[in-house]
Amino acid sequence: MSWDAFIWFALVSVMLWTAGAVLAWKGRKRGALACTLSGIAVFMAFIVGMWVALERPPMLTMGETRLWYSFFLPVAGVIVYSRWRYKWILSFSTMLALVFILINILKPEIHTKELAPVLRSAWFAPHVIVYMFSYAMLGAATAMAVYMLFIRKDDPSKKDLKLTDNLVYVGTAFLTLGMMMGALWAKQAWGAFWTWDPKETWAAITWLCYLVYIHLRKGQPKEWQMACTVLLIAFVCLQICWWGINYLPSAAGSIHVY
Repeated sequence: MSWDAFIWFALVSVMLWTAGAVLAWKGRKRGALACTLSGIAVFMAFIVGMWVALERPPMLTMGETRLWYSFFLPVAGVIVYSRWRYKWILSFSTMLALVFILINILKPEIHTKELAPVLRSAWFAPHVIVYMFSYAMLGAATAMAVYMLFIRKDDPSKKDLKLTDNLVYVGTAFLTLGMMMGALWAKQAWGAFWTWDPKETWAAITWLCYLVYIHLRKGQPKEWQMACTVLLIAFVCLQICWWGINYLPSAAGSIHVY
């Protein structure tokens, strides 16, 4: 499987996800789920093909991590839709996945079979996969925060608040799991669980921001606006941790630059 085939797999996937989103708005749940899951399967087929062709997990470059994010966004969307029946969530996940797909098409990154020695670890693949799923769930939670702050404003429903809380709980749980895997990987690769590397520092900041949200919702449930604002700040921190760190001067000597 070569990267040149990506556009065709992506096109079929996006068409199926779009069909699923349309069917969701029409209240046809089975059709929406069938189309969305089919699109996910097609996209996963490309990822598996790349994995085989590269002879390594496609997780090394930013383009490859965007590939996983594009995959997990509709996965998060279909989980939310099947559980809580939010008609708009499949449209949101499709549009956001399309953004990352278009970036990968317009600005493809170099994909080689080379893998740095530090990445040749059993923790590499699960660490990245768990993180990408976490990012997708927290991205959906951020969309809910924007919806409540700027659309519903003073009248969010209990259902909206409950959904946002659940998305944050799941996303933070996987974020925590990803950090633990990363610590074990670091111990194996560098001899220390934690070194306060710039990326590790921003990961800790991001994790603490989501914990602040959880504590606000538990301790002061009426202060939902403050909690949602914290959620937006947390997502900005997440973006800095994921890719923004590459543009900070402190990243020049980071052990996470391979």
